[in-house]
Amino acid sequence: MPTLPDHATTQHHRQQFPALGNKAYFNYGGQGPMAESALVAMRQTHDKIQRAGPFSNQINGWLQAEGRLTRQAIAAEVGAPEAAITLTEDVTVGCNIPLWGIDWQAGDHILLTDCEHPGVIAAVQELSRRYQLEVSICRLLPELNRGNPVELIAAALRPQTRLVVVSHILWNTGQVLPLAEIVQLCHSHRPRPVWLLVDAAQSVGVLPLDLTALQADFYAFTGHKWWGGPAGLGGLYIRPEILDEVHPTFIGWRGIQVDEAAQPTGWQPDGRRFEIATSDYALYGGLRTAIALQNQWGSADQRYRRICQLSADLWQRLQKIPQIACLCDSPPAAGLVSFQIMADGQPCPERHNQLVKTLEDQGIFVRTLLFPHCVRACVHYLTLEAEVDRLVSAIEQFVAQAAPHSPGSLHKAPAD
Repeated sequence: MPTLPDHATTQHHRQQFPALGNKAYFNYGGQGPMAESALVAMRQTHDKIQRAGPFSNQINGWLQAEGRLTRQAIAAEVGAPEAAITLTEDVTVGCNIPLWGIDWQAGDHILLTDCEHPGVIAAVQELSRRYQLEVSICRLLPELNRGNPVELIAAALRPQTRLVVVSHILWNTGQVLPLAEIVQLCHSHRPRPVWLLVDAAQSVGVLPLDLTALQADFYAFTGHKWWGGPAGLGGLYIRPEILDEVHPTFIGWRGIQVDEAAQPTGWQPDGRRFEIATSDYALYGGLRTAIALQNQWGSADQRYRRICQLSADLWQRLQKIPQIACLCDSPPAAGLVSFQIMADGQPCPERHNQLVKTLEDQGIFVRTLLFPHCVRACVHYLTLEAEVDRLVSAIEQFVAQAAPHSPGSLHKAPAD
């Protein structure tokens, strides 16, 4: 197994990220910082477009090539053919494409987990209203540390289930779901197989991926979190065997083919059919540069190993603080570590908010989540051990100072 790049290599690599020069950053699950080279690539694209166009045969052909290069770069990172990739604005758009593109029938059933993002939940609720669909929630959170998620999902399936929506990595707890087993469960369901839509907001850029082998039906992701790319550019993988069973909802010139009279003659033969029209093309070069830069530090496997090492270290050290309760009872196999400040066996949301503000005043960036109410800290391959030290020390200091002012003594919740 290849060794990880040493501390000096990581320190040198970090110098390419302006945002990391003045803060200890733990919000990668919300948005990753961009490298200077990615910012330069975006500026160069804007400059080229303006000098050669902005609307000309030369520049339009170049922009089409930029799209191909970007799909190719994404496809190589996620283990998929280029034709299976659609360029989108973000994860929510990627999820909405299959949600609205499936040929729903009244009475069809959609199964969500209770760890899905509000944007996806709202879309499913509106689908249910318009098409008289049945929607139910599989409760993973209450059984997070005890139940088998595959068994929980299996118990919640119905004969009329058409689609299951899950996150590969839960955005609130950091738990990695056994996606291959969930895919097998859904595809072997009877009387008809069930499609699986995966919210991959927290997994792309963290987990080494082979989507072709995984066989999930829809896998929606973004470039602005763990890849450290620009906001406004993401992607959707659709399993090639079911491409023609999903229909475009929003339609534009990029997704169609036309004849010599500029009349539509059909869809593009691949994932481009779900792309619409004019985009901020400068984002393409920015994302490709961000992906290439990560691979200069190490492989996907190496980056993931470092993320897990740092995550385990942070989780273990938080466990030693009597007032802190981590949401997971073992280190998450990802970069997200969520925890609560406890008082008399209950979490203290007001303390969570105070902690985030106090830490930010010290140049340490974490965030609160609402369900369950907690504080989330994200470690990346870019994170330094010294930054983890700084974060833990600041949390220890905060809870120690807060204890005398609490309504009761601060301590962990009971084990059960």
